[in-house]
Amino acid sequence: MLILRTLQIGSRHGYAIARHLRAASNAFLQVEEGTLYPALHRLERRGLVAAKWGLSEANRRAKYYTLTRAGRKSLQAQTTVWREMHRAMDSIMNNTG
Repeated sequence: MLILRTLQIGSRHGYAIARHLRAASNAFLQVEEGTLYPALHRLERRGLVAAKWGLSEANRRAKYYTLTRAGRKSLQAQTTVWREMHRAMDSIMNNTG
């Protein structure tokens, strides 16, 4: 879900995705390559992201990932479930009875 949300902002290569997640979470989420790239490949196989080669800011060849229409729908559904789960957990954590 977090990768899809990051790509909703715009196309990015893997390192830029990891950098965004780290920055947006105030360094709480440190996504390692061994986790990120397999996840990107799974999302690509499922048709939730598309990928094409381009040049990075450092002028290196990099694979850029873009959110697909199916990815947008999936993100919307996952966000709804996340918000419902968050409300339920918050209710439990704040229940003093």
